[in-house]
Amino acid sequence: MTSSASFDTLESVQADIAELITRLPTLKNRQLIQQALATIVRLADSEIERLDWKILSASLTDMERGFQLFYDYRRVRKVTIFGSARLASDTPEYKMAVEFARAVSQLGFMVMTGGGGGIMQAGHEGAGRENSFGLNIQLPFEQEANPFIEGDPKLIHFKYFFTRKLFLLKESDAVALFAGGFGTQDEAFECMTLSQTGKFGPVPLVLIDHPGGDYWRSWSEYIDKQLVQKGLVSPEDPSLYTVTDNLDVACDVITRFYQVYHSCRYVSNKLVIRLKTVLSNALVEQLNTDFKDIIIQGRIEKSQALPEEAQDETVGLPRLLLYFNQRDLGRLYQMIATINQMGTPSPEDAAHPERK
Repeated sequence: MTSSASFDTLESVQADIAELITRLPTLKNRQLIQQALATIVRLADSEIERLDWKILSASLTDMERGFQLFYDYRRVRKVTIFGSARLASDTPEYKMAVEFARAVSQLGFMVMTGGGGGIMQAGHEGAGRENSFGLNIQLPFEQEANPFIEGDPKLIHFKYFFTRKLFLLKESDAVALFAGGFGTQDEAFECMTLSQTGKFGPVPLVLIDHPGGDYWRSWSEYIDKQLVQKGLVSPEDPSLYTVTDNLDVACDVITRFYQVYHSCRYVSNKLVIRLKTVLSNALVEQLNTDFKDIIIQGRIEKSQALPEEAQDETVGLPRLLLYFNQRDLGRLYQMIATINQMGTPSPEDAAHPERK
């Protein structure tokens, strides 16, 4: 490229940035856009290596690809399936994963996997191409996508594992884990850690054995003996997940989680829990009695959307507000289970727990 061409390209980029800046007052998320641009400008003025810029650029490209893919599916709940890539199609674990994926897709959920073979392939086989997302990874030794998702526009290839896992969790409304090796164990413990620390979810986590299998049952026994009984995790932390070898139970764990509970977020230091139906004053009083140990000040109160939520798509849903201690996540999951038992969703909501 000649110096003249380089200068023209630079001028073009500068013009694009200038145009964006002038448009910021009219953009919906202008403050966040300004923050992102300011971060890049500060980095440009600092001493970082070329490799750092390559990592930043490739990460942004990964995220751009993910954001664009999932935007059109933001109102449909999705189940991420983790498990071994080594399990063949004639194994009981594979067959159970096929049946589970088929069942949740028939309930209206979409299915996400890493796009490879084994349990990932079983997930796509059960859900069908139209209900599947594949989030594959670019490797020096090519990891081919399985034939059930290969060529589909909902298959994307990430450069980095961390951006891939970001979307496998960020976009999921439930996680199902089947038997697997070190990678699956890593995914299981990361899901638990992120749930335990409030960085992920709340979403239902279900650990699925094939009928009569004990892969996750023995894992759960280890957790109880070596972690819970020795005080290394909270006694309530096993409430973060469910272990089962029953297909109906696995599906019920997911659908029941969204019977009344919809979602939650923090506004300042208040936890806002969105619901599909209004709870009576008596039921809210019961929540205050049963879960006062996780409230650091005040009480659980009913509310409509807060001013900070004015642009939120859930603005019409009723809310519960509380000052949650942000530590006892197992107890928060227990409270969500109690809320789902308390309320009676509308027939439409009860029939479609997969809708956001």
